[in-house]
Amino acid sequence: MVHGNDVLHHNHFRKKWQFMVKTWFNQPARKERRRQARKAKAQRIAPRPASGPLRPIVNCPTFRYNMKVRSGRGFSLQEVRAAGLNPKFARTIGIAVDHRRRNVSVEGLQRNVARLKAYKAKLILFPLNPAKPQAMDAKADDIKKATQLRRPVLPITQRTKRLKAHEPTSSELRYSAFHAIRQHRANARLYGKRLKARRAAAAE
Repeated sequence: MVHGNDVLHHNHFRKKWQFMVKTWFNQPARKERRRQARKAKAQRIAPRPASGPLRPIVNCPTFRYNMKVRSGRGFSLQEVRAAGLNPKFARTIGIAVDHRRRNVSVEGLQRNVARLKAYKAKLILFPLNPAKPQAMDAKADDIKKATQLRRPVLPITQRTKRLKAHEPTSSELRYSAFHAIRQHRANARLYGKRLKARRAAAAE
């Protein structure tokens, strides 16, 4: 629709433009088909979680979104081994493993190792052979009580830090977030040059 005091445009359509119109009347049926597919998959993979395997917590890329976290493709080999699991075995018990992923921070590694350990503690593992139970297999009572998890496995929540309202101090009033970020980026960019200059000055 026209906004403000704009001109009412004449629509200069080509001949037979009606044949080129794309319609989306199939969306309600698609929605129902997706719902039925989810339901069928949940029944097929039961008693495994309906939402699929456990995935790691990763930070979003770029300066705009790097304060947010989301689920990644799979746990790195380092994370899986640090949690005391074999990567090949981990894939069979509902843990997504991505052999290409690399850990670039200790915090991220520790966070995902803790996630894997929490999953291991809550896991009810059905024995392949009830006559010969393995170390991680669940007991018969736990197996009877087991139900399929319909919601996401260990859902990810955004880290929020609430601060109490207070009168800003003089240092807070002087602080500029924009300037601080620029300063940190400049320090990181010029670290090598400054180190080289210091070494050259020390050599003289």
